[in-house]
Amino acid sequence: MTRTKKIILFVLGAGLLAGGLYALQRKQAAADPDKRYKTEALAKGSVTQSVSANGTLNPVTLVNVGTQVSGTVKKLHVDFNDLVAKGQILAELDDAIYSAQVRQSDASMASARAALQLARANETRMQELFRQEYVSRQELDQAVQAREAAAAQLRLVSAQNDRDRANLGYSVIRSPVSGVVVDRQIDVGQTVAASFQTPTLFKIAQDLTQMQIYTTFAEADIGAIRVGQPVRFNVDAFPNRSFQGKVKQVRLNPTTQQNVVTYNVVVAVENPEKLLMPGMTAYVNIAVAQRKDVLLVPNTALRFKPDSAMSGEKPTGTAGPPSPMAGPAGMNAGRPGGEARKRDSASGTVYVIEDGQLKPVKVSVGITDSRFTEVVGGELAEGRKVVTGENLPAQNNNAGASGSTFRLRLF
Repeated sequence: MTRTKKIILFVLGAGLLAGGLYALQRKQAAADPDKRYKTEALAKGSVTQSVSANGTLNPVTLVNVGTQVSGTVKKLHVDFNDLVAKGQILAELDDAIYSAQVRQSDASMASARAALQLARANETRMQELFRQEYVSRQELDQAVQAREAAAAQLRLVSAQNDRDRANLGYSVIRSPVSGVVVDRQIDVGQTVAASFQTPTLFKIAQDLTQMQIYTTFAEADIGAIRVGQPVRFNVDAFPNRSFQGKVKQVRLNPTTQQNVVTYNVVVAVENPEKLLMPGMTAYVNIAVAQRKDVLLVPNTALRFKPDSAMSGEKPTGTAGPPSPMAGPAGMNAGRPGGEARKRDSASGTVYVIEDGQLKPVKVSVGITDSRFTEVVGGELAEGRKVVTGENLPAQNNNAGASGSTFRLRLF
């Protein structure tokens, strides 16, 4: 036998021996549940169930300041973040046209007053002549009518004068409330037109120490939300800080988009340091239920399924965990209502190691958070270990029965 053949046989033998040892090790590990499966002991503790959503921070009162007249912006008296008082001048429009209209209406009113004075004098003269029987009753009535028409004309011109003066006053934009300017949408020289709708010139937040979060929750969560519930939320500007609030209002007006029904929830927030700014995105969490000193099971244990369960087989005499699409009496739960039945069932299955074998245990569960679920009934006790996962992949996932394939290629 040549030296090359001996080397080849030696390498083949070593490979087969290594593969056999590896397969034997995997078989022994798979046969020992304590090594194959991850376990965790049950313990008592507190659990809080919450619902989450995103929302937007806004001032409690945000006033849009507009203009009732059109014109060119002549002066700006405030800018972003300026504090303003009620009645303070914010901006001025070019008032040349409105001043001319006021002067014209003043002249018209003076002419109307003169006409009224003449009509009154004529009426007095006609009454005297009528008593002396120099004029007829008809002529006296015409003088009275002329005086009344002149008085009506004066009232008409006076009203037009009031309107023109009001338009002149509207050319000066004043703040309707005290607060801070959070938005300015005009510049000097810009023309604003109020022909069809009132344009927004400024936005003034009345009090930034009191804020509100406008958020929406799905109909599946809205039933657990009540006015006055405490709220915790975070914002991207302060990722390491948590803020507090409380539910102020649950609005009854639903919104439906793509067959998903949501409801608006308003959260009241105190902002004494004025760290929170309008428009910030808030990540809201509302605690809807809390339990203390209860037995807790890891959520990973409730989600765990051994190979038999994955293949559709169920342990003898024990019902498997409820399927998200399971319907009544084995019917196809693709029908509407299957998910609701699962949510109302409040039961699950966990696995324990007993006599070297996996044993399913049915449990009744209560509220849950992202890690643990409350156990409200079943055969589990504190300190009992439940299976939460596998340390090794299943044996049937191996490429071959021996668990290893060795190939040698010679060049």
